[in-house]
Amino acid sequence: MTMDESPAVPLDPYAASLARKWMGATVLLRNAAGEVLLVDPTYKPLFELPGGAVDRDESPQAAGRREVLEELGLDRPVGRLLGTDWVPPKPGWPDGLIFVYDGGVLTDDEVAAIRLPAEELAGWEFVRPDQLAALLPEALTRRIIACLQALEDATVASLEDGYPSL
Repeated sequence: MTMDESPAVPLDPYAASLARKWMGATVLLRNAAGEVLLVDPTYKPLFELPGGAVDRDESPQAAGRREVLEELGLDRPVGRLLGTDWVPPKPGWPDGLIFVYDGGVLTDDEVAAIRLPAEELAGWEFVRPDQLAALLPEALTRRIIACLQALEDATVASLEDGYPSL
């Protein structure tokens, strides 16, 4: 019996009263020139980092690795946490948390091996940090810049809608 097949156990009453948030995991991959790998989703107007929703009973770090495999065809370990970002609610969506992990620097062979799922991604490209704002939503640009700084400083960025929370 897998986790998904296990019988449903009613939640503790206190646990049932707690707020629910969605979670996402993204991975910051770079090339040797320090450019950030972005993907072009077929279902959104702007680029994104590789990543996606954390599944039930899945850790955010495991979700990041799974998403890199699904979206890029690369099975590689995901490194340390670079940042967390609280995403405020919007119409039709509750608030959520996004975890950003260090995906490291891709080798030329890994870049050549990238394979995209055509139904999900229209393309990918490496982008200099000063070019991010032209391709990304403002909050994602802030998130990536903060995580690049966290990578350099060996810290973890604590963000709210892409802005430092401290």
